[in-house]
Amino acid sequence: MKLSLSQTVACTAVLAGAIAAAVAAPPAAKTNPLRVSMVAATAGDFLGAVEITIINTSRHTVRVPKWELPSDFIEAKLFQVSRDGQPVQYEGPMIKRGVPGADEFAILRAGESYRTVVDLSGAYDMAKSGQYVVTFASPLQHASLSTGEMLKNNGLPMVAQSAPLRLWVDGSDQLAKGSGTANKGKPGSGGTVVNGVSYVGCSTTQISGAGNAVVSARAYSEDAKGYLNAGTQGPRYTTWFGAYNSSRYATVKQNFVDIDSAMDQSGGQIKINCGCNQNYYAYVYPTRPYEIFVCRAFWSAPNTGTDSKAGTLIHEMSHFNVVAGTDDVVYGQTGAKQLAISDPSKAIQNADSHEYFAENHPSQN
Repeated sequence: MKLSLSQTVACTAVLAGAIAAAVAAPPAAKTNPLRVSMVAATAGDFLGAVEITIINTSRHTVRVPKWELPSDFIEAKLFQVSRDGQPVQYEGPMIKRGVPGADEFAILRAGESYRTVVDLSGAYDMAKSGQYVVTFASPLQHASLSTGEMLKNNGLPMVAQSAPLRLWVDGSDQLAKGSGTANKGKPGSGGTVVNGVSYVGCSTTQISGAGNAVVSARAYSEDAKGYLNAGTQGPRYTTWFGAYNSSRYATVKQNFVDIDSAMDQSGGQIKINCGCNQNYYAYVYPTRPYEIFVCRAFWSAPNTGTDSKAGTLIHEMSHFNVVAGTDDVVYGQTGAKQLAISDPSKAIQNADSHEYFAENHPSQN
C-alpha cells in the first residue's frame, strides 16, 4: 500500500518520537542488587524494634534516595505491618517530595552494607499485645547503578524487600505508649482563622498565599468530582489511573467525593501549619486530620498547574485516613503515568496520581 505524503510525514514523526524516547530513557538494571535481611532487635526499652541490613550485592555503586532506606526516624511508609492477621495503622508522616538533589542520595559501594535499628512503635500502632508480622518493602524510585542503569522493572521502581518477620509484642508495657508517634511532630495548637481556614505559625504573606491555594484546591476537587460523577472515561482518567475498570473507577470517584467534602470545610477544620523548614512540599500525619504542614518547596511552587500549591493540598488531603487514605507509591508525573500503565491498582492508591488528575495540566478531556 502506497502512503500519501501526509501519512508518510505522520509515520516518520511517530517513529522519530519513539526513537527519541528510547534514546532518552535510561536503561534498567536486570536484577535488584540490594539484598535485605531483618531480625528482631532489643533496642533499650522500645518494643517492636527490628534490625535491618541492606547489602549491595552488585559490582557497582548504588545510589538510593535516603528516604527510601530505613532509619531511626521513620519518615515514609516503608513497612507492611499486621497484628494477628489484621493490618496495623501507619501513624508517621506522609511527605510530598520532588526530584531528589545530589545531597539526598545515600551511596552504597559494591559489597557495602547499610545497617540500622528501627523502632516500629514510633510510626505504627503497636500498643496492643499480639503476634506481629513485619515486612520491609521500599520502592526504589530514582535509585540507580553507577553504570547509569535505573533500578526498574517493567518501567516501575524495583522494591527493596525483606522476608516477613514474625515477632511478639507485649503491648501492656507502658514504655510502648511513651515511644510512639504522640511525641513526634505534634499538631499545632491555637492559630489564626482566616476565611474559615486555621493557620499556625504563618506570616501575613504566607496566610495570603496558602489561602489562595485553598480556594484553588477547592475548585480542583470540585472539577475532578464533576468529571467522575459524569462517568467520563477520557485520557484525563486513563493517563493517571489506567485502563477503565468499574471497581477502580468507583474507588477514584469516591476518593474525590471525600476529598472535595474535606476541602470544602470552612469552620477552621483545615489547618495550615507553616512551621516546616524542610526541602519537600508538605506532609501530614494520616491519623490527624486536617492539619497540613507546608514546607519550602510549597512556597516556591505556582498556585496552580503541575506540582502546584493547590495540587499539593489535594495530594496531602488525600492521605488522611478519614478521606482517601492514599499512599506515596511513586512521585512525579513520569512515575505516575508509568504506574497507571503497569499497575492501575496501585495508581488509584497513589497521592500524586490524584494530584495530577486534579491539576489536569496539561489539560486533557
